[in-house]
Amino acid sequence: MSDTSQPIPPQSAPAPEEVEAAMAAHASDELARLQGELAELKAKSAELADQFLRAKAEAENARRRAEDEVSKARKFGIESFAESLLPVADSLDAALGIKEATPQQLREGADATLRQLTSALERNKVLAINPEAGAKFDPHQHQAISVVPAEQEANTVVAVLQKGYVIADRVLRPALVTVAAPK
Repeated sequence: MSDTSQPIPPQSAPAPEEVEAAMAAHASDELARLQGELAELKAKSAELADQFLRAKAEAENARRRAEDEVSKARKFGIESFAESLLPVADSLDAALGIKEATPQQLREGADATLRQLTSALERNKVLAINPEAGAKFDPHQHQAISVVPAEQEANTVVAVLQKGYVIADRVLRPALVTVAAPK
């Protein structure tokens, strides 16, 4: 058989200079890529640091504003209540300024002043605890001063000795009451 094919020339290995040049080019490309990535990460880091500092300053400002508001609320929280009591004080001053007041005038003035005071308290959510006779004794709103024999059901209010007061469902002072004794 005859060999009609052409011999394949042996591939020659790249020259060391070519290998070195290819490696240098690759290293140069890789270095440029890494430097670009580093610059990008530094920029992102600087941006995040700036955002962090701004958020921290904003949180500090919000905390400071909240502290100021709480301080003002403590300082002036009673302002509305005090303003609603001023007419009561004015009425008492006016009553004391009348030198020759009759008992009837004093009584009418005292009634009007009490109405003003009650109205001022109610506007500020201070409500009286004044249970009716026969109402069930409530230890959360009443304080039993004594237990007395009575014709009514046991553990019910017989009489109120002193009104109690609540503010927004919180007892300021319980009503002082006498309670019916068990039969």
